[in-house]
Amino acid sequence: MPDAREAGGNTVPEVITFGCRLNTYESEVIREVAAGRRADRPIIVNTCAVTAEAERQARQAIRRARRRRPEAEIVVTGCAVQIDPDRFAAMPEVDRVLGNREKLLPASYVPDAGTHLVSDIMTVPEVRETAGHLVDGLSGRARAFVQVQQGCDHRCTFCVIPFGRGPSRSVPMGEVARQVQRLVDNGYREVVLTGVDITAYGDDLPGRPRLGQLVRRLLKAVPDLPRLRLTSLDPVEVDDELLRLIGDEPRLMPHLHLSLQAGDDMVLKRMRRRHLRRDVEAFCAAARRRRPDVVFGADLIAGFPTETEAMFRNTLDLVDRLDLTYLHVFPYSERPGTPAARMPQVGKAERRARARTLRQAGDKALERFLEGRVGTAASVLAEAPQSGRSEHFAPVALDRAVTPGAVVTARIDGVADGRLVGTVTS
Repeated sequence: MPDAREAGGNTVPEVITFGCRLNTYESEVIREVAAGRRADRPIIVNTCAVTAEAERQARQAIRRARRRRPEAEIVVTGCAVQIDPDRFAAMPEVDRVLGNREKLLPASYVPDAGTHLVSDIMTVPEVRETAGHLVDGLSGRARAFVQVQQGCDHRCTFCVIPFGRGPSRSVPMGEVARQVQRLVDNGYREVVLTGVDITAYGDDLPGRPRLGQLVRRLLKAVPDLPRLRLTSLDPVEVDDELLRLIGDEPRLMPHLHLSLQAGDDMVLKRMRRRHLRRDVEAFCAAARRRRPDVVFGADLIAGFPTETEAMFRNTLDLVDRLDLTYLHVFPYSERPGTPAARMPQVGKAERRARARTLRQAGDKALERFLEGRVGTAASVLAEAPQSGRSEHFAPVALDRAVTPGAVVTARIDGVADGRLVGTVTS
């Protein structure tokens, strides 16, 4: 959401964010590095390139921003700009375009910095590093996101994000711990570790520590952090130490979001994913053995090129078989220059229909899960005065007002409108 705060007398820019949690974190960095660099208050649009729809929404937001504040400088950045800067620079509403590296540099926001600052993120040496920024919080959010990894070295056939984010690189464990401690000191009770491909964490660091080692050391270094979550995991790359922590560490929340994309082996191979269906089933079974109450979400693409009805049914069956309760479903979106865009395409109407069917299956799985929580106690992070999320990421309506950001215990009395209904007990 746009932010109009004042910080230390400096005007904080209005930042409009699209896309992933990493973008949300980086937008907070942008607010801090851009504050006070101009006498006026620019509008900065941080774009996403994961689908054509995400790009369309960003362009629409740029046009609305110009109509709303015709005098403001409009700066556009993010993955969509990194991949195709000229397209955004050609928009009459846009005054400046910044690449994903440049958007985190204070010098990019001074008046005479230039109007087209986009370096080759795949080759510039400095891109091998991660931005060493510390943020005090994320405006308007009860939970904080912390970057632990950036970029991706894999080449899924449908994805352009590696070309927007550059090669994979990891944030050293000490820096992660310092950032998390700073957020906890500022009152945050829940932190989400985020990145483009966080199960690739550590491949570029001395000793090649894995994500599980980072989580273990982080929880030890910041003992007053009550709740830790992880963003999307590639199930075949989850290391043994992380799997043990899922079972042994109560501060690691029992909700895991998986980067699945499909449940059919042929589709997964054509996507050039690193896992097959059996790998997903094995991971979920192993996690449930260690922590029986763990719940899973998943990213899924409907109507990938060459996907037959039978292949789609395999994905639909996996949703039911694994009880995937939180689905992020995307109809396949052609990304120019990717191998998948050259494959035989499924019709767009069929893609939308399959996406709708997957969402309905996810809604039913979520409904079953919510009904099963009635009569239990939930630990709820308040996101608004009378609503929040349980440790399983279930939405909870509370019977009385609670300070946003606080963690309370609630007795779950029922389910209404897709949410648990709870009575605060402590």
